[in-house]
Amino acid sequence: MINKAFILGAGLGTRMRPLTDNIPKPMVEVGEESLIRRALWQLSDHGVTDITINTHYKAEELRAHLADHANINWSHEDILLNTGGGIAKTLPHFKEQDFFVIAGDSYWIDAPAQTALSRLQEHWNPAAMDILLLLEPVSRMRLTTGVGDYNFTAGVGFGPIRRSLAQTGTHMFTSLRINTARIFDDCPPGPFSYLDLMDKAESQGRLFGLEHDGIWHHLSTPQDVAAVNKALKG
Repeated sequence: MINKAFILGAGLGTRMRPLTDNIPKPMVEVGEESLIRRALWQLSDHGVTDITINTHYKAEELRAHLADHANINWSHEDILLNTGGGIAKTLPHFKEQDFFVIAGDSYWIDAPAQTALSRLQEHWNPAAMDILLLLEPVSRMRLTTGVGDYNFTAGVGFGPIRRSLAQTGTHMFTSLRINTARIFDDCPPGPFSYLDLMDKAESQGRLFGLEHDGIWHHLSTPQDVAAVNKALKG
């Protein structure tokens, strides 16, 4: 069982303004609860007990918001380290163990039969893969805009994937993933993008995808949040 996770919470949330004028993006509320609290509950339900969160913009507000949550390892960035550098900074904490990575603004609904995290865990095979991404079919995205990040290379549902540089792929990356710690072994110091690690894993045939069988929304703007909240209210 993977019991560690990293939550990306340091982003500026620029496209989400004015909702993020005074709070970081993970504190934006959807369904009357902040995005990050909901993600923490889902991780806890799966048995993830050791969580690292990086901060930058409105860091004190986020720490205060989660003051009642135990077992959070905070990593503050005075200078933004981007999506890869932020994780690499905390790598000693993971002690070469595989771990979940989730964006702090993720919003997903599990299918009735099995949670997304348990499905990722079930399909995870570190002998064959370095990164396993949870992917949402663009064809199912109605409330928020879908971007075709990836295609499955053989069939659809689970297996190796290839990035669509023109963003015309069949599936969008949800931000939920499992990775090995070793993918950071040769990373440069300072800021770098996690996308570089995904591209490297793809080039080595070790980037896999799993189609999400629940619901996921791409929350990028206040209009996205309003649309999802309206739908949740019925």
